[in-house]
Amino acid sequence: MKFIIFIILVIAPFWAAAQGKSVHFIEGIEINGQAKILIPAASASVSAPTPVFWGSNLPQIEKLSPLQFKYAMMMDREVESLDNLSLYSFIDGWMSTPYRMGGTSKSGIDCSAFSRTLVQNVYGTPLPRTSRAQYYESGRLSMGELEEGDLVFFNTGGAPISHVGVYLGNNYFVHSSCGKGVTISSLDDPYYHKHYRGAGRNANKHLSVSSSSR
Repeated sequence: MKFIIFIILVIAPFWAAAQGKSVHFIEGIEINGQAKILIPAASASVSAPTPVFWGSNLPQIEKLSPLQFKYAMMMDREVESLDNLSLYSFIDGWMSTPYRMGGTSKSGIDCSAFSRTLVQNVYGTPLPRTSRAQYYESGRLSMGELEEGDLVFFNTGGAPISHVGVYLGNNYFVHSSCGKGVTISSLDDPYYHKHYRGAGRNANKHLSVSSSSR
């Protein structure tokens, strides 16, 4: 029954128009044989409503970088919140670089060399060479205080501090892992949650970040 009513109300008028007949709708609107919609002259003076666009205060989508979309999807974040483009350009250039103990280049790099290279290049702040030294030379933070660019530390081996990464937001961090090389992981991952040993912040890490680098 609903299908029959649909045919009568929606399809039938257009079929009649195709036969050269005029079909009248409510309040004088009609479709003529040329399938043109005719509006009575009395309504011609009615102004069309001004369109309202949602999110008009958000950045226009064409101004957002593909890197923002790429990493926002990886970390389940809003695209416009990833505004430090120098950080994500750096990460993208190193992504999947293999892990190599003692390595410092794109042919292979270890965790502390990667965190040091990132912080120096993105924030202009020097760091010690080892994860242990980075831990003891940074101020302690609780997980609730973590901000982009902070360091997160783990005990993944015999030493109290044996691994380090750089925090990105929404519980994600970037690091050079033994299994995947340079990658992004979550602090909620059972392995990293179990081996997490604390976080630290270099007081000068934000000094070189300006609007020109975002």
